[in-house]
Amino acid sequence: MSTAQCSGALPLSPVPPSAVLAAHDVSVQRGTSTVVQGVSLSAQAAQWLAIVGPNGAGKSSLLRALAGLWPASSGGVQLQGRALAQWPVRERARLLAWMGQSQPEDEALSVDDAVALGRLPHQGWLGWPASSAADRAAIEQALQDTDLLALRHRPLQALSGGERQRAHLARALATQSPVLLLDEPSAHLDAPHQRLLAQVLRAQAQRGCAVVSVLHELPLALAADRIAVMQSGALLACGDAGDAQVHRAIETVFAQAVRIAQVDGRWTALPCY
Repeated sequence: MSTAQCSGALPLSPVPPSAVLAAHDVSVQRGTSTVVQGVSLSAQAAQWLAIVGPNGAGKSSLLRALAGLWPASSGGVQLQGRALAQWPVRERARLLAWMGQSQPEDEALSVDDAVALGRLPHQGWLGWPASSAADRAAIEQALQDTDLLALRHRPLQALSGGERQRAHLARALATQSPVLLLDEPSAHLDAPHQRLLAQVLRAQAQRGCAVVSVLHELPLALAADRIAVMQSGALLACGDAGDAQVHRAIETVFAQAVRIAQVDGRWTALPCY
């Protein structure tokens, strides 16, 4: 297993120079509980990193720390080699796009207008609504990538859960940031749109984006370039999606309820009943 980008119980390795976003021995305290314990990992350009683990493992808490939404009680996060907190808010918003499990939204907004909110970091104070050629091109691409062109004029309140989830994803994509942080982006998605999500995240990585996603769907996570496995707030293992040690860690944290195996040349998680 490679530890150049991720480390937990193993000795810490230097963050590679190609890292776009890096956590250094990050711990997060919420009330009296430590929900993330000394995690070091990094996201590289042109790579998709999936974070997996059972409920309560600290996955979303770590992602929020990487996004700067929750402060680290110890350690720190760097974006492009600079402390995350040192970036001006608007500049950081251009570099780092976030999609959370629950998104604040105006139910009366159309899909088109909701996705256009992803362009706000690129606007001046009087620049709304997004109207430049670059803005419209980014919005069109995001709608196309998420299969929402036919729904663009519908209000969010008229959408199904899966359609709304795709609108949230499109808004993050429209930002066109070099770092994309997604917390449970596959929630509410049916099988065809989970496949679409995998294709979108793969395409984002191929375009040079550093993609980090928290996922419950293990077959989807195994389509990523690298996988970080968490348990009880700590990073248990991290490595390539085909790494046997990562596979064993996944099987361990899920109490042997799944088995990682190759099917038709691809890694997947098979349930063990």
